[in-house]
Amino acid sequence: MNPILKNVLVTVSAAIVGAIANMTLVMSGGNLIPPPEGADFSTMEGLAAGMPLMQPKHFVFPFLAHGLGTFVAAFIVSRFAVSRQLQLSLLLGSLFFVGGLQMVMELPSPMWFNVIDLGLAYFPMAWLGYRLGNR
Repeated sequence: MNPILKNVLVTVSAAIVGAIANMTLVMSGGNLIPPPEGADFSTMEGLAAGMPLMQPKHFVFPFLAHGLGTFVAAFIVSRFAVSRQLQLSLLLGSLFFVGGLQMVMELPSPMWFNVIDLGLAYFPMAWLGYRLGNR
């Protein structure tokens, strides 16, 4: 198979698997840490309205979802890409970062969470996925 085509297919597949990991953690987080009383997180409007009711424990699973989704994608691309594993890992980190930045701009989440999430969940996890996947 052409190396460029293989890299493209691996990168797209890694992004999809990382997004699935992200959404699985986000969806299961509500089962392990129930939302605050009176909050409806089934819509973006409900999520925005319930944000002031959230405690730090409610931000654990979103952070884990963002970090592990990015990590999984970077790990897969580092493991299976033919070349340019670091660049592809950072590309996926950038893709997930843009999604996180969009959420920060749409939701009135606390500044401490925005800083931790944007600072630690994307590029550091992409680099870690690269390091562990490229062995």
